[in-house]
Amino acid sequence: MATKTDDRGRLYLSKELRERHGEKFHVVEYSDHIELIPIDEDPLEGLREAVGDAFDGKSIEELREEASELAAREAVDDLR
Repeated sequence: MATKTDDRGRLYLSKELRERHGEKFHVVEYSDHIELIPIDEDPLEGLREAVGDAFDGKSIEELREEASELAAREAVDDLR
């Protein structure tokens, strides 16, 4: 599929693409191209699907706290 931007810089994506991948994308810029990464309507659910049952039964607050504790431990370890 080829597309081009309009005079305001917008891209047109076909209805089929939007139905398959959604309407929100993260734009990743490389030195020679860009990539559109679909953003799940519920990013946490998308993450849970990607990692299996690793986060089952944990709230977003619990996940944030665990990530913060891990980052703090890693920062201390890096200083040693």
